[in-house]
Amino acid sequence: MEVSMKLTKEQVATYTTALVQHTPNGVLLVDKKAQICFVNPAFLTMFRCSDQEVLGRPAREFIRSDCFERAMAGGNSLMVKEGISEYEISYRASIFPLEGEDFYCGIFIDISEEEKARKDFLDLKAQTLKRAQEVISRQMQAAQEIANLLGETTAETKVLLMKLMSLYQEEGQ
Repeated sequence: MEVSMKLTKEQVATYTTALVQHTPNGVLLVDKKAQICFVNPAFLTMFRCSDQEVLGRPAREFIRSDCFERAMAGGNSLMVKEGISEYEISYRASIFPLEGEDFYCGIFIDISEEEKARKDFLDLKAQTLKRAQEVISRQMQAAQEIANLLGETTAETKVLLMKLMSLYQEEGQ
């Protein structure tokens, strides 16, 4: 059983607005000069700013990237992965033109936690490798010391056995 429901333009507009306002991803709309025309609440939270601060300003001031300008220069969509160290934020963004309009839209996904986990894993890996190097070095040093001791005691044993053999040989003659 197939259920089909047609939505009116007003319903589509209402649902679209609700989706944009409630998505956890930042949404940014810029004009052909890459000036910010619209931001959603998630973008404001992600980039720690208010709509009064951003509206009418160049997008690059807030996202620390020229991705909108690059997308516009190429006349197409663009995917980027960027980070802003001062905000401790990393994001992946999809930049694309809105058909029939002189606007570009950017959808920003906060990947800060993923990047932190990746960095922590790389740090753990580096620490583990360093520790392994230390253990190998200590093992090599211990093996050398043992070999040295074995060499000394073997030499002493050989000298003693040679003396005993010569004593027996002298006694037998």
